Amino acid sequence: MEPRSCLLSPRLPQDVKVKEASPSAFPRFFVAPEQVTIVAGGVIAGLLLLVLIGIMGYCLWKKLCVAPAYEELNGTPSPAGGQEKQPSQSAVIQPNRTQGIPFVIPPSFHGRDWITLTNGEKIQDESDPYIAPEFLPRSSFHSLGGAYVIGTINPELYKFPEDKSETDFPEGCLGRLWFTVGYEQEAERLLVGLIKARRLQTPSLSETCSPLVKLYLLPDERRFLQSKTKRKTANPQFDENFIFQVSSRTINQRVLKFSVFHVDKQRKHHLLGQVLFPLKDEMLTSDGRPIVWRDLEAESLEPPSEFGDIQFSLSYNDYLGRLTVVVLRAKGLKFQDDRNVVSVFVKVSLMNHNKFVKCKKTSAVLGSPNPVYNETFSFKADPGELDTASLSLTVLQNTEGDKSHQLGRVVVGPFMYTRGKELEHWNEMINKPKELVKRWHALSGST
Repeated sequence: MEPRSCLLSPRLPQDVKVKEASPSAFPRFFVAPEQVTIVAGGVIAGLLLLVLIGIMGYCLWKKLCVAPAYEELNGTPSPAGGQEKQPSQSAVIQPNRTQGIPFVIPPSFHGRDWITLTNGEKIQDESDPYIAPEFLPRSSFHSLGGAYVIGTINPELYKFPEDKSETDFPEGCLGRLWFTVGYEQEAERLLVGLIKARRLQTPSLSETCSPLVKLYLLPDERRFLQSKTKRKTANPQFDENFIFQVSSRTINQRVLKFSVFHVDKQRKHHLLGQVLFPLKDEMLTSDGRPIVWRDLEAESLEPPSEFGDIQFSLSYNDYLGRLTVVVLRAKGLKFQDDRNVVSVFVKVSLMNHNKFVKCKKTSAVLGSPNPVYNETFSFKADPGELDTASLSLTVLQNTEGDKSHQLGRVVVGPFMYTRGKELEHWNEMINKPKELVKRWHALSGST
Protein backbone atom coordinates (compact mmCIF):
# COMPACT_ATOMS: atom_id res chain seq x y z
CA MET A 1 0.00 0.00 0.00
CA GLU A 2 1.48 3.35 -1.08
CA PRO A 3 2.24 5.87 1.54
CA ARG A 4 0.18 9.10 1.36
CA SER A 5 1.44 12.50 1.85
CA CYS A 6 0.21 14.77 4.59
CA LEU A 7 -0.96 17.37 2.15
CA LEU A 8 -3.95 16.34 0.22
CA SER A 9 -4.41 17.92 -3.16
CA PRO A 10 -7.64 17.70 -5.01
CA ARG A 11 -7.66 15.46 -7.87
CA LEU A 12 -9.04 16.61 -11.07
CA PRO A 13 -10.76 14.44 -13.46
CA GLN A 14 -8.62 13.09 -16.14
CA ASP A 15 -10.66 14.71 -18.81
CA VAL A 16 -10.03 18.20 -17.38
CA LYS A 17 -6.92 19.92 -18.72
CA VAL A 18 -5.12 22.68 -16.89
CA LYS A 19 -4.38 25.81 -19.00
CA GLU A 20 -1.28 27.88 -18.52
CA ALA A 21 -1.79 31.58 -17.76
CA SER A 22 -0.83 33.79 -20.69
CA PRO A 23 0.71 37.27 -20.24
CA SER A 24 -2.34 38.89 -21.78
CA ALA A 25 -4.51 37.43 -19.07
CA PHE A 26 -3.28 40.01 -16.41
CA PRO A 27 -3.84 43.84 -16.66
CA ARG A 28 -0.84 46.09 -17.61
CA PHE A 29 -0.04 49.56 -15.95
CA PHE A 30 1.68 52.36 -18.06
CA VAL A 31 2.87 55.92 -16.89
CA ALA A 32 2.56 58.70 -19.53
CA PRO A 33 5.51 61.20 -20.03
CA GLU A 34 3.16 64.17 -19.55
CA GLN A 35 2.35 62.98 -16.05
CA VAL A 36 6.05 62.82 -15.15
CA THR A 37 6.62 66.39 -16.37
CA ILE A 38 3.69 67.73 -14.35
CA VAL A 39 4.91 66.06 -11.18
CA ALA A 40 8.50 67.36 -11.61
CA GLY A 41 7.25 70.91 -12.31
CA GLY A 42 5.12 70.89 -9.20
CA VAL A 43 8.06 69.80 -7.05
CA ILE A 44 10.35 72.56 -8.44
CA ALA A 45 7.67 75.23 -8.03
CA GLY A 46 7.17 74.22 -4.44
CA LEU A 47 10.89 74.49 -3.71
CA LEU A 48 11.12 77.96 -5.30
CA LEU A 49 8.11 79.15 -3.29
CA LEU A 50 9.76 77.99 -0.07
CA VAL A 51 12.99 79.85 -0.97
CA LEU A 52 11.08 83.06 -1.78
CA ILE A 53 9.18 82.91 1.50
CA GLY A 54 12.48 82.44 3.35
CA ILE A 55 14.08 85.48 1.68
CA MET A 56 11.07 87.70 2.43
CA GLY A 57 11.08 86.60 6.01
CA TYR A 58 14.81 87.40 6.36
CA CYS A 59 14.41 90.87 4.89
CA LEU A 60 11.45 91.61 7.18
CA TRP A 61 13.39 90.44 10.20
CA LYS A 62 16.43 92.51 9.26
CA LYS A 63 14.29 95.65 8.80
CA LEU A 64 12.49 95.31 12.12
CA CYS A 65 15.23 93.97 14.34
CA VAL A 66 18.47 95.66 13.12
CA ALA A 67 18.84 99.37 14.16
CA PRO A 68 20.22 101.83 11.52
CA ALA A 69 23.79 103.10 11.91
CA TYR A 70 22.79 106.74 11.24
CA GLU A 71 19.68 108.77 11.88
CA GLU A 72 18.42 111.60 9.73
CA LEU A 73 17.42 114.89 11.31
CA ASN A 74 14.06 116.53 10.78
CA GLY A 75 14.04 119.47 13.14
CA THR A 76 16.09 122.16 14.85
CA PRO A 77 16.76 122.35 18.58
CA SER A 78 14.82 124.65 20.81
CA PRO A 79 16.80 126.50 23.49
CA ALA A 80 15.87 125.68 27.07
CA GLY A 81 16.72 127.96 29.93
CA GLY A 82 18.67 130.36 27.69
CA GLN A 83 21.22 127.66 26.80
CA GLU A 84 21.58 125.68 23.62
CA LYS A 85 20.71 122.01 23.82
CA GLN A 86 23.65 119.72 23.12
CA PRO A 87 23.08 117.13 20.38
CA SER A 88 22.97 113.48 21.33
CA GLN A 89 25.25 110.78 20.01
CA SER A 90 22.66 109.64 17.45
CA ALA A 91 21.23 112.98 16.30
CA VAL A 92 22.54 116.30 15.03
CA ILE A 93 20.88 119.55 14.08
CA GLN A 94 19.26 119.67 10.64
CA PRO A 95 19.73 123.14 9.08
CA ASN A 96 16.66 125.06 8.01
CA ARG A 97 16.92 124.79 4.24
CA THR A 98 14.89 123.68 1.26
CA GLN A 99 14.29 120.03 0.45
CA GLY A 100 17.23 118.39 -1.27
CA ILE A 101 19.81 115.70 -0.67
CA PRO A 102 19.60 114.33 2.93
CA PHE A 103 22.57 115.43 5.02
CA VAL A 104 23.83 112.78 7.44
CA ILE A 105 26.68 113.17 9.93
CA PRO A 106 28.97 110.15 10.50
CA PRO A 107 29.34 108.98 14.14
CA SER A 108 32.99 110.11 14.20
CA PHE A 109 31.80 113.75 14.07
CA HIS A 110 29.14 113.44 16.75
CA GLY A 111 29.65 115.49 19.88
CA ARG A 112 30.78 118.66 18.06
CA ASP A 113 29.10 122.04 18.38
CA TRP A 114 27.23 122.81 15.18
CA ILE A 115 25.37 125.98 14.17
CA THR A 116 22.72 126.56 11.53
CA LEU A 117 23.93 126.68 7.92
CA THR A 118 22.15 129.56 6.11
CA ASN A 119 23.31 131.80 3.31
CA GLY A 120 26.75 130.28 3.15
CA GLU A 121 27.53 130.46 6.89
CA LYS A 122 29.97 128.03 8.43
CA ILE A 123 28.72 124.80 9.96
CA GLN A 124 31.16 124.81 12.84
CA ASP A 125 31.58 127.29 15.63
CA GLU A 126 34.47 129.74 15.48
CA SER A 127 36.24 127.85 18.25
CA ASP A 128 36.54 124.74 16.10
CA PRO A 129 40.09 124.17 14.80
CA TYR A 130 38.83 123.63 11.24
CA ILE A 131 38.24 127.05 9.69
CA ALA A 132 36.15 127.38 6.56
CA PRO A 133 37.40 129.63 3.74
CA GLU A 134 35.85 133.07 3.63
CA PHE A 135 34.97 133.26 -0.04
CA LEU A 136 34.98 130.12 -2.20
CA PRO A 137 33.68 126.64 -1.37
CA ARG A 138 36.15 123.79 -1.42
CA SER A 139 35.78 120.82 -3.74
CA SER A 140 37.09 118.26 -1.23
CA PHE A 141 35.95 118.03 2.36
CA HIS A 142 38.74 116.91 4.66
CA SER A 143 36.59 118.25 7.51
CA LEU A 144 33.10 119.64 7.73
CA GLY A 145 34.62 123.03 8.43
CA GLY A 146 34.94 123.39 4.68
CA ALA A 147 31.32 122.48 3.98
CA TYR A 148 28.97 124.90 2.26
CA VAL A 149 25.52 124.71 0.77
CA ILE A 150 25.54 122.02 -1.91
CA GLY A 151 23.81 122.53 -5.24
CA THR A 152 24.53 126.16 -6.03
CA ILE A 153 25.82 126.76 -9.59
CA ASN A 154 27.83 129.68 -10.84
CA PRO A 155 26.34 130.46 -14.27
CA GLU A 156 29.40 132.49 -15.26
CA LEU A 157 31.41 129.26 -15.54
CA TYR A 158 29.10 127.86 -18.21
CA LYS A 159 28.84 130.83 -20.56
CA PHE A 160 30.33 130.58 -24.02
CA PRO A 161 32.95 133.22 -24.76
CA GLU A 162 31.16 136.19 -26.25
CA ASP A 163 31.90 136.88 -29.90
CA LYS A 164 32.86 140.54 -30.04
CA SER A 165 34.00 140.53 -33.65
CA GLU A 166 30.80 142.35 -34.71
CA THR A 167 30.84 144.88 -31.87
CA ASP A 168 34.47 145.85 -31.19
CA PHE A 169 35.78 147.95 -34.07
CA PRO A 170 38.97 149.99 -33.80
CA GLU A 171 38.90 153.70 -34.35
CA GLY A 172 39.01 154.66 -38.01
CA CYS A 173 38.05 151.14 -39.14
CA LEU A 174 37.09 150.97 -42.82
CA GLY A 175 35.07 147.80 -42.35
CA ARG A 176 35.47 144.12 -41.53
CA LEU A 177 35.26 141.04 -43.75
CA TRP A 178 34.44 137.42 -42.77
CA PHE A 179 35.47 134.47 -44.98
CA THR A 180 36.64 130.83 -44.99
CA VAL A 181 39.54 129.21 -46.83
CA GLY A 182 40.18 125.53 -47.56
CA TYR A 183 42.28 123.49 -49.97
CA GLU A 184 41.54 120.13 -51.60
CA GLN A 185 44.90 118.43 -52.04
CA GLU A 186 43.81 115.76 -54.52
CA ALA A 187 41.80 118.07 -56.79
CA GLU A 188 44.24 121.00 -56.26
CA ARG A 189 41.36 123.39 -55.68
CA LEU A 190 41.32 126.40 -53.37
CA LEU A 191 37.85 126.83 -51.83
CA VAL A 192 36.98 130.33 -50.64
CA GLY A 193 33.74 131.17 -48.84
CA LEU A 194 32.73 134.83 -48.70
CA ILE A 195 30.40 135.22 -45.71
CA LYS A 196 29.70 138.85 -44.83
CA ALA A 197 31.04 142.35 -44.26
CA ARG A 198 30.22 144.87 -41.55
CA ARG A 199 30.60 148.61 -40.98
CA LEU A 200 31.59 149.50 -44.55
CA GLN A 201 32.35 153.19 -45.03
CA THR A 202 31.19 154.90 -48.21
CA PRO A 203 33.23 157.67 -49.87
CA SER A 204 30.26 160.03 -49.52
CA LEU A 205 28.12 160.24 -46.39
CA SER A 206 25.07 161.18 -48.45
CA GLU A 207 25.19 157.97 -50.46
CA THR A 208 24.14 154.52 -49.29
CA CYS A 209 26.71 151.77 -49.71
CA SER A 210 26.19 149.14 -52.42
CA PRO A 211 29.18 146.81 -52.04
CA LEU A 212 30.70 144.02 -54.08
CA VAL A 213 33.91 142.02 -53.56
CA LYS A 214 36.56 141.01 -56.09
CA LEU A 215 38.86 138.07 -55.25
CA TYR A 216 42.39 137.81 -56.62
CA LEU A 217 45.02 135.10 -56.21
CA LEU A 218 48.28 137.03 -56.20
CA PRO A 219 50.66 137.48 -57.88
CA ASP A 220 48.16 137.16 -60.72
CA GLU A 221 46.13 140.39 -60.68
CA ARG A 222 44.71 140.07 -64.19
CA ARG A 223 42.15 137.38 -63.38
CA PHE A 224 39.64 137.65 -60.54
CA LEU A 225 36.29 136.35 -59.30
CA GLN A 226 33.50 138.69 -58.30
CA SER A 227 30.59 138.52 -55.87
CA LYS A 228 27.08 139.82 -56.41
CA THR A 229 26.35 143.46 -55.62
CA LYS A 230 24.36 144.04 -52.43
CA ARG A 231 22.19 147.11 -52.77
CA LYS A 232 21.91 149.84 -50.14
CA THR A 233 23.53 148.19 -47.15
CA ALA A 234 26.72 148.78 -45.18
CA ASN A 235 26.43 145.31 -43.60
CA PRO A 236 26.05 142.93 -46.55
CA GLN A 237 25.52 139.18 -46.19
CA PHE A 238 27.13 137.41 -49.15
CA ASP A 239 27.22 133.64 -48.42
CA GLU A 240 28.94 132.86 -51.72
CA ASN A 241 31.57 130.25 -52.62
CA PHE A 242 34.46 130.55 -55.08
CA ILE A 243 37.00 128.07 -56.47
CA PHE A 244 40.56 128.74 -57.67
CA GLN A 245 42.54 126.07 -59.47
CA VAL A 246 46.09 126.22 -58.07
CA SER A 247 48.94 123.73 -57.85
CA SER A 248 49.91 122.33 -54.46
CA ARG A 249 53.55 123.19 -55.16
CA THR A 250 52.87 126.92 -55.34
CA ILE A 251 49.91 127.30 -52.98
CA ASN A 252 52.10 128.43 -50.07
CA GLN A 253 53.55 131.23 -52.18
CA ARG A 254 50.18 132.69 -53.18
CA VAL A 255 48.22 135.46 -51.47
CA LEU A 256 44.44 135.75 -51.47
CA LYS A 257 43.30 139.33 -51.99
CA PHE A 258 39.80 140.67 -51.28
CA SER A 259 39.01 144.08 -52.75
CA VAL A 260 35.75 145.64 -51.55
CA PHE A 261 34.15 148.18 -53.88
CA HIS A 262 31.18 150.50 -53.70
CA VAL A 263 29.04 150.71 -56.85
CA ASP A 264 27.48 154.14 -57.34
CA LYS A 265 24.46 155.10 -59.42
CA GLN A 266 26.58 155.42 -62.57
CA ARG A 267 27.87 151.86 -61.95
CA LYS A 268 31.38 153.12 -61.20
CA HIS A 269 33.48 151.14 -58.74
CA HIS A 270 35.07 152.94 -55.77
CA LEU A 271 37.57 150.98 -53.67
CA LEU A 272 36.58 150.91 -49.98
CA GLY A 273 39.42 148.73 -48.74
CA GLN A 274 41.24 145.45 -49.20
CA VAL A 275 42.30 142.37 -47.28
CA LEU A 276 45.48 140.42 -48.06
CA PHE A 277 45.53 136.83 -46.74
CA PRO A 278 48.73 134.76 -47.28
CA LEU A 279 48.01 131.07 -47.79
CA LYS A 280 49.92 129.13 -45.12
CA ASP A 281 50.15 125.42 -44.38
CA GLU A 282 48.63 125.66 -40.90
CA MET A 283 45.51 127.31 -42.26
CA LEU A 284 45.00 125.08 -45.30
CA THR A 285 45.65 121.76 -43.54
CA SER A 286 43.49 122.42 -40.46
CA ASP A 287 40.35 120.35 -39.93
CA GLY A 288 37.29 121.92 -41.48
CA ARG A 289 37.15 125.47 -42.78
CA PRO A 290 37.32 127.86 -39.82
CA ILE A 291 35.82 131.31 -40.17
CA VAL A 292 38.40 134.10 -40.45
CA TRP A 293 37.80 137.84 -40.19
CA ARG A 294 40.09 140.70 -41.15
CA ASP A 295 39.78 144.48 -41.05
CA LEU A 296 39.88 146.31 -44.35
CA GLU A 297 43.02 148.29 -45.14
CA ALA A 298 43.22 151.29 -47.38
CA GLU A 299 45.26 150.91 -50.52
CA SER A 300 48.31 153.18 -50.45
CA LEU A 301 47.91 155.95 -53.01
CA GLU A 302 51.48 157.13 -52.67
CA PRO A 303 53.73 156.06 -55.53
CA PRO A 304 56.44 153.58 -54.53
CA SER A 305 59.94 154.83 -53.93
CA GLU A 306 62.83 154.21 -56.29
CA PHE A 307 63.65 150.74 -54.92
CA GLY A 308 60.25 149.92 -53.44
CA ASP A 309 58.74 150.06 -49.95
CA ILE A 310 58.36 147.61 -47.08
CA GLN A 311 55.81 147.54 -44.24
CA PHE A 312 56.57 145.97 -40.86
CA SER A 313 55.63 146.27 -37.19
CA LEU A 314 57.87 146.62 -34.14
CA SER A 315 57.16 145.78 -30.51
CA TYR A 316 59.31 145.54 -27.39
CA ASN A 317 58.47 143.73 -24.17
CA ASP A 318 60.65 145.27 -21.45
CA TYR A 319 59.66 142.61 -18.91
CA LEU A 320 60.78 139.69 -21.09
CA GLY A 321 63.53 141.62 -22.89
CA ARG A 322 62.08 140.57 -26.25
CA LEU A 323 62.12 142.53 -29.50
CA THR A 324 59.41 141.45 -31.97
CA VAL A 325 59.39 142.18 -35.71
CA VAL A 326 56.37 141.42 -37.94
CA VAL A 327 57.24 141.57 -41.65
CA LEU A 328 53.94 142.39 -43.37
CA ARG A 329 54.49 143.17 -47.07
CA ALA A 330 56.46 145.02 -49.71
CA LYS A 331 55.43 146.89 -52.82
CA GLY A 332 56.93 148.37 -55.95
CA LEU A 333 60.02 146.15 -55.95
CA LYS A 334 62.35 146.62 -58.92
CA PHE A 335 63.69 143.31 -60.14
CA GLN A 336 67.11 143.18 -61.74
CA ASP A 337 66.02 140.64 -64.37
CA ASP A 338 62.34 139.77 -64.69
CA ARG A 339 63.02 136.69 -66.75
CA ASN A 340 65.07 134.96 -64.05
CA VAL A 341 63.01 135.93 -61.00
CA VAL A 342 62.10 132.89 -58.92
CA SER A 343 61.05 134.28 -55.52
CA VAL A 344 61.50 137.16 -53.11
CA PHE A 345 62.22 136.99 -49.36
CA VAL A 346 63.21 139.34 -46.52
CA LYS A 347 66.21 138.93 -44.23
CA VAL A 348 65.89 140.47 -40.74
CA SER A 349 69.18 141.06 -38.90
CA LEU A 350 69.76 142.27 -35.35
CA MET A 351 72.91 144.38 -34.99
CA ASN A 352 74.69 145.71 -31.90
CA HIS A 353 77.43 148.33 -32.31
CA ASN A 354 77.22 147.54 -36.04
CA LYS A 355 78.17 143.94 -35.28
CA PHE A 356 76.02 141.06 -36.45
CA VAL A 357 74.09 139.33 -33.61
CA LYS A 358 71.37 137.19 -35.21
CA CYS A 359 69.62 136.81 -38.56
CA LYS A 360 66.22 135.36 -39.57
CA LYS A 361 64.51 134.98 -42.95
CA THR A 362 60.95 134.97 -44.17
CA SER A 363 59.56 132.33 -46.50
CA ALA A 364 60.10 132.93 -50.21
CA VAL A 365 57.15 134.36 -52.14
CA LEU A 366 56.77 133.63 -55.83
CA GLY A 367 58.29 136.47 -57.85
CA SER A 368 55.87 139.35 -57.32
CA PRO A 369 56.68 143.07 -57.05
CA ASN A 370 54.14 143.26 -54.19
CA PRO A 371 54.81 140.23 -51.93
CA VAL A 372 52.88 139.62 -48.70
CA TYR A 373 54.47 137.77 -45.76
CA ASN A 374 52.78 138.39 -42.36
CA GLU A 375 55.57 136.58 -40.52
CA THR A 376 56.74 137.24 -36.96
CA PHE A 377 60.26 137.05 -35.55
CA SER A 378 61.54 137.59 -32.00
CA PHE A 379 65.00 138.58 -30.77
CA LYS A 380 66.45 138.67 -27.26
CA ALA A 381 67.52 142.22 -26.33
CA ASP A 382 67.95 143.68 -22.85
CA PRO A 383 66.59 147.19 -22.19
CA GLY A 384 70.10 148.54 -21.83
CA GLU A 385 70.98 147.36 -25.35
CA LEU A 386 68.30 149.40 -27.14
CA ASP A 387 70.58 152.45 -27.32
CA THR A 388 73.22 150.52 -29.27
CA ALA A 389 71.12 147.95 -31.16
CA SER A 390 69.53 148.30 -34.61
CA LEU A 391 67.47 146.24 -37.04
CA SER A 392 68.26 145.76 -40.70
CA LEU A 393 65.61 144.50 -43.14
CA THR A 394 66.92 143.47 -46.55
CA VAL A 395 64.73 142.41 -49.50
CA LEU A 396 66.45 139.76 -51.64
CA GLN A 397 65.61 138.30 -55.02
CA ASN A 398 66.23 134.62 -55.71
CA THR A 399 67.12 133.69 -59.26
CA GLU A 400 67.91 130.46 -61.06
CA GLY A 401 70.98 128.75 -59.72
CA ASP A 402 70.27 129.66 -56.08
CA LYS A 403 71.73 133.12 -56.48
CA SER A 404 70.45 136.07 -54.43
CA HIS A 405 70.48 139.74 -55.39
CA GLN A 406 69.66 142.58 -53.01
CA LEU A 407 66.70 144.71 -54.09
CA GLY A 408 66.69 147.17 -51.19
CA ARG A 409 67.41 147.67 -47.51
CA VAL A 410 66.20 149.72 -44.53
CA VAL A 411 67.66 150.18 -41.03
CA VAL A 412 65.69 151.22 -37.93
CA GLY A 413 67.30 152.03 -34.62
CA PRO A 414 68.33 154.80 -32.20
CA PHE A 415 69.78 158.21 -33.03
CA MET A 416 73.23 156.65 -33.37
CA TYR A 417 72.26 154.90 -36.65
CA THR A 418 69.09 156.44 -38.11
CA ARG A 419 67.15 159.63 -38.73
CA GLY A 420 63.68 160.59 -39.92
CA LYS A 421 60.89 157.98 -40.11
CA GLU A 422 63.19 155.12 -39.10
CA LEU A 423 64.17 156.90 -35.85
CA GLU A 424 60.54 157.85 -35.16
CA HIS A 425 59.44 154.25 -35.59
CA TRP A 426 62.10 153.03 -33.12
CA ASN A 427 61.28 155.67 -30.49
CA GLU A 428 57.54 155.01 -30.79
CA MET A 429 58.20 151.30 -30.18
CA ILE A 430 60.08 152.15 -26.96
CA ASN A 431 57.42 154.60 -25.77
CA LYS A 432 54.60 152.07 -26.35
CA PRO A 433 55.83 148.83 -24.76
CA LYS A 434 54.03 145.61 -25.67
CA GLU A 435 52.20 147.31 -28.56
CA LEU A 436 52.73 146.63 -32.25
CA VAL A 437 53.72 149.81 -34.10
CA LYS A 438 53.19 149.48 -37.87
CA ARG A 439 54.76 151.70 -40.53
CA TRP A 440 55.87 151.83 -44.17
CA HIS A 441 59.53 152.50 -44.98
CA ALA A 442 61.24 153.28 -48.25
CA LEU A 443 63.99 150.86 -49.34
CA SER A 444 67.41 152.21 -50.21
CA GLY A 445 69.84 150.69 -52.66
CA SER A 446 72.92 151.10 -50.42
CA THR A 447 74.48 147.92 -49.05
